[in-house]
Amino acid sequence: MNAPTTDSITALVHGFYADVRADPLLGPVFEDALRDHWESHLARMVDFWSTVVLGSKSFSGNVFAKHMALQGVTPAHFAAWVRLWGQHTERLFAPEVARELQLVAHGIARNLFRGYFGTLPAFDSTEKEAHSGH
Repeated sequence: MNAPTTDSITALVHGFYADVRADPLLGPVFEDALRDHWESHLARMVDFWSTVVLGSKSFSGNVFAKHMALQGVTPAHFAAWVRLWGQHTERLFAPEVARELQLVAHGIARNLFRGYFGTLPAFDSTEKEAHSGH
């Protein structure tokens, strides 16, 4: 696929979260948080990524506050999430689209990681390089 569409964003979100649920590290954290709310979460994630990529403006909410309430999150969870996201975006989209999706995801992960741990994540080399001269 080349240009993102609502269908390709939906496929990305559903495929990605199917792997998240099956992941031995990520699955338990997400199951504990979402339990029987997976369908509504998936719909919100489709709205979120459609807003980001397609400019659909269908998402509103406080991403940071929701995620800060999760228990048991470690740096390894972030690394696993970013790795899976990279695999799914690269499989479904042209390289430049996949890269855009990854940059947005890394920005979100960076903010959440800083909120949890007070430092920048290891996967975020661009942020470190940008601030190394200060």
